Amino acid sequence: MDRIPILKLGDVLLVTIQVDMHDELASALEEDLTQRIVAVGARGVLIDISALEIVDSFMGRMLDNIAAVSRILDADTVVVGMRPAVAITLVELGLSLHGVKTALDVDKGLALIANSARHAWRLAAADDEDGAYGE
Repeated sequence: MDRIPILKLGDVLLVTIQVDMHDELASALEEDLTQRIVAVGARGVLIDISALEIVDSFMGRMLDNIAAVSRILDADTVVVGMRPAVAITLVELGLSLHGVKTALDVDKGLALIANSARHAWRLAAADDEDGAYGE
């Protein structure tokens, strides 16, 4: 069975989807991503869909599932490279992709993940200063 490559860029995993997804490939991607997030301590998952000209409800649900699993494992998900027609299709299908951030390109997606990580670190530091951890 084919697999979608997952590249590591610092503490971010990069996935470029360039083929039509089917059930087995989507399940394999979700499983592979889950394992890699834990193995490398990834803080973010960047999914590049710029090669996709159309997206159906299956692809929308798959992106939503990946974001949910990533969130549970403390990693943000950002989808980049979405074409206008793809965005329109997702809206028409009623898919809002909860928990999925979007950016126009990889650079902006990486910046979103970095900003999110800095914000989380500041919140944790503020909680620690306030004695939120029961000193």
